[in-house]
Amino acid sequence: MTTLDTAVRGRRSFASRVASGAAGGVLRIFLILVALFWLVPTFGLLVSSFRDPTDIATSGWWKVFTAPSQLTAKSYQSLLEKDAITHAFFNTIWITVPATLLVVLLGAMAGYAFAWMDFKGRDWWFLVVVALLVVPVQVALIPLADLFGKIGIFGDIIGVVLFHVGFGLPFAIFLLRNFFAEIPRELLEAARLDGAGETRLFLTVVLPLGAPAIASLGIFQFLWVWNDMLVALVFSNAESQPLTVALQQQVRQFGNNIDVLAPGAFISMVVPLVVFFAFQRQFVSGVMAGAVK
Repeated sequence: MTTLDTAVRGRRSFASRVASGAAGGVLRIFLILVALFWLVPTFGLLVSSFRDPTDIATSGWWKVFTAPSQLTAKSYQSLLEKDAITHAFFNTIWITVPATLLVVLLGAMAGYAFAWMDFKGRDWWFLVVVALLVVPVQVALIPLADLFGKIGIFGDIIGVVLFHVGFGLPFAIFLLRNFFAEIPRELLEAARLDGAGETRLFLTVVLPLGAPAIASLGIFQFLWVWNDMLVALVFSNAESQPLTVALQQQVRQFGNNIDVLAPGAFISMVVPLVVFFAFQRQFVSGVMAGAVK
């Protein structure tokens, strides 16, 4: 070690040296412990969903470690026998999938237009889109409920979908526009010289390059719509209510039917987790879209 290295090391603060030393195994162990502690409630919910309601009422979920015979699939069987819950689960799919696909598709087209197409007032219209990001959902509940009632879609699945699409588009356009703007201009010009029109350019060049941002947007939108209860409470009825509202109704009507609530809550939670882990590689790069110019 040279004299210069020794002098630099000597000027480093105590906190800096501790942080540098902990960057190895100790820090990894600490982060693993934090993650395990964070997952304890989720694991407890999973175990409770496989226990009999009587066992849940008399002991904690950790009792299964000493009495594994408590585990049973009767709760899931009871859940599947309730038409209201299964119907609500499919309603959640009919709401979430179209709301996610429409936001991704329309947001991608608008983002491309704002990034690479010249039209009058483009920058001003983009400022309007950015301004819409700060509009809270609660502001539009009553006006849109009145509007949907007048056009006859209040209480239908399409009304819930349209609400989610409308409030998901500003963020989608903002995210994708910033990502698309980073595509090298030379690449697009070369495609145009080869005879590619705007549609072909968008489908064959921009969309493949924007896959990380699109996947990230899809995850955000899917999680928001799947876990939503406020919008569904206002705009859905008994025939169109999603799983979140159906579970809330179970709590309000029966209160102690944990044999339905535990497996229902776990199913409601595990589907978004599967979607997230399926696209986690694209998620990290997608959320950084536009952060570095």
